[in-house]
Amino acid sequence: MKSIISFVIRYIPRSFLQRVSPLFLKAVALANKGDKVICTVCEKGFKKFLPYGRKARENALCPNCLALERHRLMWLYLQQKTNFFTAPLRVLHVAPEACFIDRFEKLPNIDYITGDIESPLAKVKMDIHQIPFEDASFDVVFCNHVMEHVDNDIAACKEINRVLKPKGWGIIQSPVYNIPTTFEDPSITAPAEREKAFGQRDHVRKYGDDYAIRLSKSGLMVSEDRFVQELPKEVVEKHALPITEIIYFCTKGSTTA
Repeated sequence: MKSIISFVIRYIPRSFLQRVSPLFLKAVALANKGDKVICTVCEKGFKKFLPYGRKARENALCPNCLALERHRLMWLYLQQKTNFFTAPLRVLHVAPEACFIDRFEKLPNIDYITGDIESPLAKVKMDIHQIPFEDASFDVVFCNHVMEHVDNDIAACKEINRVLKPKGWGIIQSPVYNIPTTFEDPSITAPAEREKAFGQRDHVRKYGDDYAIRLSKSGLMVSEDRFVQELPKEVVEKHALPITEIIYFCTKGSTTA
């Protein structure tokens, strides 16, 4: 199972997987019902979550809603540390995750807009380097696992900063490795070489411990929230949360950076 999942993730286009995988996984979910683990996003219980990733992680993917460890953590974070589910908010979700889209769209307090340059799940086709909305258009911006793909991450973050309202906030997640500083080399263009250097064929950099400082160069004010480490051990285990994941919480800063 692990080797099949690893192959599919590496070589099957993401846009295709986004369309067909929910149908297959619904059947898996029915066969895997239980109460050992519970997904925070869809609240369904299972014997265990499915393995997922290029080097398949055990107990990672919810077969019902497709939430991964980071998505289950983010849902809890939004519930416990933000006004996302209660305040009237205009939200831009860049490269929206399947597990969130329907649920966010149904929230009565949210004016929810999705955007991406290629995802079939997004309503607005857009390049994050040139977000097609006016200044100060959104209360909240989500942008998860995007910055490691884009040509100019600082320019992209400047755009997020631009479209945030004065009291706006956002969450910008990316894979962050245990290295002191971010590594990038624009001369590395071959997919196999990018995978070797950056961890994935369509990544253009590998973020290090300077991730928050780097994004802050855009004008955004980026803080590191180790929310998961505040949670009881039994909660972390029950929802299979990523114990080392940092939430990168952003607020609008200077637009002249």
